[in-house]
Amino acid sequence: MGELWFVTGGARSGKSRFAERLAAGTGLPVAYVATMQPLDAELEARVARHRIERSAAWSTVEAPLDLVVAVSDAPSDACVLVDCLSLWVSNRLMPLGDTPVIADIAALEAVLDADLATLAACCAGRTAPTILVTNEVGSSLVPEYPLGRAYRDLLGRVNQRASVAASRAWLLVAGRALPLPSANDV
Repeated sequence: MGELWFVTGGARSGKSRFAERLAAGTGLPVAYVATMQPLDAELEARVARHRIERSAAWSTVEAPLDLVVAVSDAPSDACVLVDCLSLWVSNRLMPLGDTPVIADIAALEAVLDADLATLAACCAGRTAPTILVTNEVGSSLVPEYPLGRAYRDLLGRVNQRASVAASRAWLLVAGRALPLPSANDV
């Protein structure tokens, strides 16, 4: 039965590097599932830099919208590293526009819930671990605009659900990994 591992932290906290070390430490093949959509030149350069920094032995799957298919299609004996849930939620939210309607946000949350449940079941059916990376956005100010508040709230709930489903979880702060207690211990 495959384990689900959860890695969170603020921007530039070291969470991706930590997750990559976890994946490499398994000694298994790694399938890297990337959710970033390189929509401008700066993002294209960032994606290119990340590809160069990763092991050439790792396979990469671009999956900005459908994580379930990407993880399902990965070899069961490969460690899957999803980087990241933050961009996945953003990619799913952006089509709702700059001022999303509350009913549309609620509908999207229901879809994300279903996708997360399916993803967790898929991960449990794998033989190798799956690592989910995400940003912690709840430690900051309340965003000024409706789209920012919708994003913060959706990602916060997605993170809570993913963390509860995970057997192991870490919070990264300034490059340091703090293990989080099991959801059952809280």
